[in-house]
Amino acid sequence: MLSTQRISEILKEAGVLMEGHFLLTSGRHSDKYLQCARIFRNTRYSRELCSELASFFAGDGIGLVIGPAMGAVQMAYEVSAHLNCENFFTERDENGRMALRRGFEIIPGTKTLVVEDVVTTGGSVFEVIELVRAAGGIVAGVGSIVDRTGGKIDFGVKFKSVYCADVTSWEADECPLCKQGGIELVKPGSRKKPLA
Repeated sequence: MLSTQRISEILKEAGVLMEGHFLLTSGRHSDKYLQCARIFRNTRYSRELCSELASFFAGDGIGLVIGPAMGAVQMAYEVSAHLNCENFFTERDENGRMALRRGFEIIPGTKTLVVEDVVTTGGSVFEVIELVRAAGGIVAGVGSIVDRTGGKIDFGVKFKSVYCADVTSWEADECPLCKQGGIELVKPGSRKKPLA
């Protein structure tokens, strides 16, 4: 089991935590952003963190690890390697909905672990959960590298994260950084969203 100190060291070494004025995928604003994609630039970091996450689900009979593109593509692969099972990812279709593409199919009854690099509102995770269930899969759990909700989110299934942080975020019209002015709003994530 990784110590809290080692997890913090990895996040710092990988340059995951950024400070400024950020537009999150959810549309909310924050003064901190966790760019977990940086973890996957170095297998030394991703192997440690994904092994830790996989250990929480080791006895759960997971047959498939699935996560939304782009943030969880490499993560699903790495976690599945530790659970010795299949993995793939979901993508948004032309209507913006999560979909299985590239010939990926969920075999009905497969115990599935849904993974996401960072959970803020859980929007993408809820979409993948719905997709897995619609395909006949059994959602056995949800795992993330970072839980930005401080443990407050409820997916209705077992949820584990490697790092839990209660990072403040605001609706755009309540953002103190916008009201203060002079601090550029940055959209560092992968999903395109217009800056307000």
